[in-house]
Amino acid sequence: MTPVTPDIRLVVLDMAGTTVADGGLVERAFEAAARELGVEPGSARHAEHLAYVRATMGESKISVFRHLFGDEERARRANTAFEKAYGELVDAGLVAPVPGAREAVEELAGSGRTVVLTTGFSRVTQDALLDALGWRDLVPLTLCPADAGGRGRPYPDMVLTAFLRTRAADDVRQVAVVGDTSYDVLSGVRAGAGLVAGVRTGAHGDEQFRTAGATHVLDSVAGLPALLGPASSRR
Repeated sequence: MTPVTPDIRLVVLDMAGTTVADGGLVERAFEAAARELGVEPGSARHAEHLAYVRATMGESKISVFRHLFGDEERARRANTAFEKAYGELVDAGLVAPVPGAREAVEELAGSGRTVVLTTGFSRVTQDALLDALGWRDLVPLTLCPADAGGRGRPYPDMVLTAFLRTRAADDVRQVAVVGDTSYDVLSGVRAGAGLVAGVRTGAHGDEQFRTAGATHVLDSVAGLPALLGPASSRR
């Protein structure tokens, strides 16, 4: 693959569905959250809510629950149940790296680029994922919505927080954003990233990526180093 943008200095990668294969654990954890709020699997309301969860994969989970359940207290109850259920599934060993993901991160870092991992989950759940995968020391910075002022995707806040905290790039156009949902893509577009790629290993597909403004679509994050090529020596 011919490198397209060698001046990328900062790479912001999503976790679940992009670098982490969780086998649909989000939907399984959502059932626990739905039950907490009295929405039973098999009901029309449950089907409607699940469709919304699928459509908004990548968004901050508390934001999703605010939309579904209305008031803040109910949304927080649902979010707590979701995070507990997801954490238990992670602890049960039901997550694994997307094939080639760790190697891609290491290759990107080896080329002189800075890699940041982001998520729509809470810090507790993100840390559980990092621990389960042995990724605590894989990258210099990991971010969840709370680390970026509380706004998750599709807002650009986590991308811009990565840009400001790492100081790895001089210009937002030297940032690449990669994720498996249209919300990941939209957050990168809104941040002004020079490369915004969707990957086909998670929730959404090519049409959704293109509609959201993706510059590229990849089969997997494993193909990202080849797309970027060697890092430029320019600063």
